[in-house]
Amino acid sequence: MVLSRRIILTGPGIAWIILLLVIPCLLILGNSFFERGVYGGVDYVFTFENYSRAVDPLYASVFWNSARVALITTLLSLALGYPAAYCIAMAPKRRQMALLILVMLPLWSNYLIRTYAWMLMLNNEGLINRVLMGAGVIEAPLPLLYNDFAIIIGLTYGYMPFMILALFSSISKLGPELREASTDLGASAFTTFRRVTLPLTLPGIAAGSVFVFVLSVGNFVTPDLLGGGKRTMLGNLIYDQFLTARDWPFGSAIAAIVIFIMMALLTGQAILINRRAKEDEGVEAA
Repeated sequence: MVLSRRIILTGPGIAWIILLLVIPCLLILGNSFFERGVYGGVDYVFTFENYSRAVDPLYASVFWNSARVALITTLLSLALGYPAAYCIAMAPKRRQMALLILVMLPLWSNYLIRTYAWMLMLNNEGLINRVLMGAGVIEAPLPLLYNDFAIIIGLTYGYMPFMILALFSSISKLGPELREASTDLGASAFTTFRRVTLPLTLPGIAAGSVFVFVLSVGNFVTPDLLGGGKRTMLGNLIYDQFLTARDWPFGSAIAAIVIFIMMALLTGQAILINRRAKEDEGVEAA
């Protein structure tokens, strides 16, 4: 009876995941081992050539550039998101929901519209350059658009809410007792943060970092619009292989590599969270 109830309750969710996640991933993985057809599409001849092409220096540079931009975006999101999440977690309970809504508010609007808004702000005649020139800080417009700076700003703006939410979830679970005990023992505020708060919130840092990094690596809208197509990232490469070059097997191979990277990061995150949970259980048992 209990088993049948569990099947009824979890069956639709599991079927949804299998249909829209597992099967598409398996199709991508399968297509990555075939050749490109003469006129595009898939020619079902088994080969490892797509993966050997992926390590070619031409495409390896795309991997490196994507990882570099995604890593900088992740670190910037962490540097800006941690203080924000900490302030929200330390705010009175009655204000936390309102502050979280403000964090999530940008996610309720279309991502493309938000990206176009950044284009208007960063171009030579945009708000930022006009304010700086009006204040006499600069004499000529700064090249803020169509470069890595614009891409990183756009990605950070788009994905930092995920970092803040993950960090808030981790910080809000910390009771004030540990910080108060550290202060009573003579530790400074910085030492308390470094030795108590930061280590205990590592699972939230890991979760937020994985979210931001993976989403940034696979993004293709921001590099196209804010980067002006001058910077090719993995998302753009996959997009071009499927819709422009019509090389579905090679595009599938690149997508499969991105999926493997994502799974490795998620596995590392799960290991870290489980290890932290066991340590907490050991402390409570002692």
